[in-house]
Amino acid sequence: MSTPSGYTPVGGEGSHGQFNYADYEDSKGQGLVTFAGVMITIAGTLNILYGIAAIDSAHVFVNNAKYVFGDLNTYGWILLCLGVVQYFAAFAIWRGASWGRWFGVACASGNAILQTLWIPAYPILAMTILTLDIIAIWGLLAYGGHRAADRAAKARAAR
Repeated sequence: MSTPSGYTPVGGEGSHGQFNYADYEDSKGQGLVTFAGVMITIAGTLNILYGIAAIDSAHVFVNNAKYVFGDLNTYGWILLCLGVVQYFAAFAIWRGASWGRWFGVACASGNAILQTLWIPAYPILAMTILTLDIIAIWGLLAYGGHRAADRAAKARAAR
């Protein structure tokens, strides 16, 4: 059976339809890793801003909210510290450090837990940031490990 010009069956010529997953490079997944870094940066920025507002007892938050532990000032300091740590995680992710993926997952997971505790003070914002954290965690877990392989493939192609 002849094949049209330029057509290669799955797996290449002579592979009999077998797909070699070891040769598969998912460069499209790297966009989701970058997206996760951006989402962690946005969450970090919001955490810093709302942490400062909570420390200053700004009138942005719901009055007389009941917290699981501590008060608005305590959550403000926790948010401020976590926001700064999230910036470091985002830069490690963008840099492609092998530990950056797991550091980003840890920061986003910690932020997701904190946002569930933060719901009484600012429910809509907390649920929005919680959603961003879940998307960032998924992106890092699904595609974060492919970044080193993608760089190595690009280096091989450049030679």
